[in-house]
Amino acid sequence: MPALSLWPNLAVFALIAVIIAVVGTRLTAVADNLADRTGLGEAVIGAVLLGAATSLPGIVVSVTAGWRGEAELAMSNALGGIAVQTLFLAVADVVYRRANLEHAAASTANLAQSALLIILLSLLLVAPYSPALTIFGIHPATIVLFAGYAFGLRVVNDAEHFRMWTPRNTEETRADEPDDEAANQALFPLWGRFVGLAAVLGVAGYVLTSVATRLGSQTGMGETAVGIVLTSVVTSLPELVTSIAAVRRGALQLAVGGIIGGNAFDCLFAGAADVAYRDGSIYHAVSGSTLLWIALSVLMTGVLLLGLIRREKSGLGNVGFESASIAGLYVLGVALSLFF
Repeated sequence: MPALSLWPNLAVFALIAVIIAVVGTRLTAVADNLADRTGLGEAVIGAVLLGAATSLPGIVVSVTAGWRGEAELAMSNALGGIAVQTLFLAVADVVYRRANLEHAAASTANLAQSALLIILLSLLLVAPYSPALTIFGIHPATIVLFAGYAFGLRVVNDAEHFRMWTPRNTEETRADEPDDEAANQALFPLWGRFVGLAAVLGVAGYVLTSVATRLGSQTGMGETAVGIVLTSVVTSLPELVTSIAAVRRGALQLAVGGIIGGNAFDCLFAGAADVAYRDGSIYHAVSGSTLLWIALSVLMTGVLLLGLIRREKSGLGNVGFESASIAGLYVLGVALSLFF
């Protein structure tokens, strides 16, 4: 991209945000139809397919930043995205007025996916305190991260299909019932639309990397603050848009699964950035501010998991305790990153 001054960079940044939001909205309908057409269900499609696709802008930012040696931007973008996407689930809870979203979207797969996310985040939190050894420039934690994610997806799939634990249905529980019209759609065009929209998100993420780096130097915010406040929020817009769109379509398990699954996939950003980072272990090149966001993400996910298990039917304005707590934790994290 050509060198631009502050205001043109901000304009490009805003344009990319709009593109990501529009494409993310269209992805929701396609993903919902694929869930019905393939028979995999909303929770699994949300956790794996939609979560991975909406995460493409973020992973492009983290990998590109890692390749350029910008370890702080790479890691803070990935981990800041996890926190803000969890916050977006609280926003979706506010949008759904009938009951607490965590109560209505009861799903064994989402419980298992939340536990997997906590495990992956904990691994990222331990990695910086391990020996700074690398194999062909890759830290062993990266290998464990990818293997753990693959194994965890199998556990999530088994949890959904074998149903050793089943949530109790209430009058507010929304079951995942396939739509007859979606089930009759041709599968190949659906996949084609999904891949095309996902590719647009990836290109938008690539352009965003250059803009974000320049904004960091032009505003004096620094790589960590840009990653937490700017790039992680914008690259996470698909999760916000798709979650709200899914809630309005009544696909509640898709909304929750898309956020939790996207967060688990975002943990792989760190591993992908470590592969791209050629100056050793990226885990040992980040500051305490980035580690703070890993810890906060673990805490926010733990609160969310507790809410999914507790299934509070209604709280203040039908918003459960977990949504209010998650919002408070995110604000605390931003304040600690920017002012302390």
